[in-house]
Amino acid sequence: MTKKRRNGGRNKHGRGHNVFIRCANCARSVPKDKAIKRFQVRNMVEAGCQRDMREASVYETYTLPKLYMKLQYCCSCAIHSRVVRVRSVTARKIREPPPRFRGPRPGDKPQAGGAGAAGAGAGGPKK
Repeated sequence: MTKKRRNGGRNKHGRGHNVFIRCANCARSVPKDKAIKRFQVRNMVEAGCQRDMREASVYETYTLPKLYMKLQYCCSCAIHSRVVRVRSVTARKIREPPPRFRGPRPGDKPQAGGAGAAGAGAGGPKK
């Protein structure tokens, strides 16, 4: 019989059984090796309040703490919330992770062209 994925959708090579975890979105019971895991780092204080807190603070160089969360999703919630995307048969064979695009750092120089480059197709007629 044909196989859809090389690993059968799991990361369980050689192990007979895995612990079940709960999906962060719908609380569905999912094997830990099958769950889609993402590590999310957020600021505890939203961006609008950060300046107010900085001005009201007694300390000059106080860094606000961050919120570290390990989110574990079932397959259907991960696809629905676009954590992962559906890929074609040929694209499923690609095992390397997609490239990471990070924003510019505070000390970096802006690149020529920028966001308003010509040929972006933002205001042109639809075909």
